[in-house]
Amino acid sequence: MSGSSAQLYEVDFVRWTEEQAAALREAAKLGTNLPLDWENLAEEIDSLGRSQRREVRSRITTIIEHLIKLECSPASEPRRGWMETIARERMEIELLLDDSPSLKAETAGMVAAQMPRAIRSITRTVRLYDEAIPEVTGKIAALNFTEDQVLGDWFPGDGPSPQPSPRERGEGGTRAARG
Repeated sequence: MSGSSAQLYEVDFVRWTEEQAAALREAAKLGTNLPLDWENLAEEIDSLGRSQRREVRSRITTIIEHLIKLECSPASEPRRGWMETIARERMEIELLLDDSPSLKAETAGMVAAQMPRAIRSITRTVRLYDEAIPEVTGKIAALNFTEDQVLGDWFPGDGPSPQPSPRERGEGGTRAARG
């Protein structure tokens, strides 16, 4: 592996998977006599990057669902548990984005795409708990969290202007630095 590829692996795993998959596909076209399954190797490398995206998207959905619960549910408990889950998921996303900073450019789109899914999910949940009164379901349907609200330190009740997270302030690291 070239020095620049090894360095890219350390600083942006998803971009590395994309470049390596492309390189494997290009090598396959050259007709080398190495007994490798070039296309499937490339596909497997690609899938590693897609897996990182899916994980970030799933964690974003969990955060949005818990923010909706905090914002709209009349339940008094388990509010602390919802807040702990949000904090833990945000931390995990920061670690994923430290490993693959190129995914940061996709998080706003992920938040926007996951909002309707999370709203549908929580609307179903409030029905299960007999909380589906018009005030609650109407409030849920009207929500639209920003990327900063989802990924920063903001919680419902904090006001509309969330503080930037350490990741947004540029306090991230590399894969090697975190060991």
